[in-house]
Amino acid sequence: MNDILVLYYSRHGATRELALAIAQGIDSVPGMQARVRTVPPVSAVCEATQPDIPADGPPYAEVRDLEECAGLALGSPTRFGNMSAALKYFLDGTTPQWLSGALAGKPASVFTSTGSLHGGQETTLLSMMLPLLHHGMMIVGIPYTESRLTTTQTGGTPYGASHHARSNGDDGLNGGISADEKALAIALGARLARTALHLSRGASAG
Repeated sequence: MNDILVLYYSRHGATRELALAIAQGIDSVPGMQARVRTVPPVSAVCEATQPDIPADGPPYAEVRDLEECAGLALGSPTRFGNMSAALKYFLDGTTPQWLSGALAGKPASVFTSTGSLHGGQETTLLSMMLPLLHHGMMIVGIPYTESRLTTTQTGGTPYGASHHARSNGDDGLNGGISADEKALAIALGARLARTALHLSRGASAG
């Protein structure tokens, strides 16, 4: 297995930008490649439906993507300091993979985007770690050896990649991810891929 699953939900595109930067970091590691997937939104309207294939962007994730991956990068915008309902809904359906241990021992990283500077980035990242720990995954963060972590004036945390979207007041965004945010996301993707590669080589040697 040499695929790292980059699984995210994005409403306005910022979390998607982070996902693509993480995928770039994964693809930079020889022998590893990113498999980018998203999840459909959920609705309080019972009869609301989504097409089986998104109009644009990556396809929707299936549980087999989890089973086939060598690692996982999980991303969501902040919803009141927590992950989005769409992403949690998908994770809530992974009990069979939990029972079989399909994700146990695999490395995982998390990433998020908020509309305000103190919009709950760290609590959202931590909330996404919880189901991954229950699955037996090993959390990979961003170490302070990444110098941009101490100099960034935008997003970036040791818990995972992040973006401050700076909402324009109309539920939209002002600009894309910053240079620091992109560099840290790429670094996280590369670190996740290297970790997965080392673990797979260790398992083969054992």
